[in-house]
Amino acid sequence: MKIKLEKNKPPFKGAIQIYSEGATVQNRFGGDSVELNALELSIYDTIMGLDSMYANGFSAVNGITMANQHEETERGLAWFMKFNPKAYMILLD
Repeated sequence: MKIKLEKNKPPFKGAIQIYSEGATVQNRFGGDSVELNALELSIYDTIMGLDSMYANGFSAVNGITMANQHEETERGLAWFMKFNPKAYMILLD
């Protein structure tokens, strides 16, 4: 899957809410934390929401269906690997 990624644009096909401020996010399994800017936090929360959607068996959320949930998650992960590999390693790896 070839994904065109832009640093200042969310990687998802659908629209997402972009927060006005960033925040410090801790690894969900405990341990390290990392500061994310507003766009990074928005993308991170979307990835986590997609993961929760899949884990809880939802068929669709905000126009994202189970059929494209995996592709959208991969887009978000690829974005972090390219533009903030440190945050990727701490939060998503």
